Amino acid sequence: MARDTKERILARALELFAQNGYAGTNVRELAASLGIVKSALYKHFASKEDIWNALLDEMVAYYAARFGSQDNLPPVPDSAEGLIEMTMRMVDFTVHDERIILTRRVLAIEQFRDERARELASKHFLTGLTDMFTPVFAGMMDRGLIKRDDAAMLAFSYTTPISALIRLCDREPERTEEAMERVEAFSRHFINTYGN
Repeated sequence: MARDTKERILARALELFAQNGYAGTNVRELAASLGIVKSALYKHFASKEDIWNALLDEMVAYYAARFGSQDNLPPVPDSAEGLIEMTMRMVDFTVHDERIILTRRVLAIEQFRDERARELASKHFLTGLTDMFTPVFAGMMDRGLIKRDDAAMLAFSYTTPISALIRLCDREPERTEEAMERVEAFSRHFINTYGN
């Protein structure tokens, strides 16, 4: 029961932080929105900052388990088409999973206030994707699927436009289908350019 309450608090905190930012979210309102009193909330978390840090920890774990991370790399595809399929699965997940959408929103808002949020925003919006795809492209080169080149530069070249299209989905959700089509078209262009 306590774990369920803790999870409910974190889920609601994510929603409120994504809507109002950290500074615009107050613990009394958070508790009231869950139908509990502030003192009950403090049985699970010592402070608002404690909620924030637990939420960041949860977001990192959730993203890593479902999308990937440096410790949970996507597999090296067996074909160029496999890269496109893997990319589309990953992008589909990231633009449709509500927790991931809210997480990106929170990181975008709080990156200018909180050092850890800034580090996570850089990782999730840029460096983490490059780090994840560098070994993918190195493996594809080893399999003769793409031309020999600098794997890190290929990963950066591949993930940066895709990340920009994901951010477009965040700003303009009505353009998600268009963005998904552009991701697939870009992936095919990339394979046409670098594939063997």
